[in-house]
Amino acid sequence: MPLLRGVARVAVISGTATAVSNRVSRRQAGRWAEEDQGQAQEPAAAPAAPAGDPLEQLKQLGELKASGVLTDAEFEAQKAKILAG
Repeated sequence: MPLLRGVARVAVISGTATAVSNRVSRRQAGRWAEEDQGQAQEPAAAPAAPAGDPLEQLKQLGELKASGVLTDAEFEAQKAKILAG
């Protein structure tokens, strides 16, 4: 019987360790996903900052759209701001 107790104890301990490890991994993955979403939203505000020649701003905006940094909606919104200003 002592052997069976030892095996049972190891099974309980390893099961608990696995459950805790999985929970920590899921929480950490969730936090990383939140951080990635936060960083993905920050660059959208950058093209509106520079002031100066509207033609140059539109060229830069077009380059950002072509490189995939801006979506079509973001591009149109920024373009409207430049042309209105």
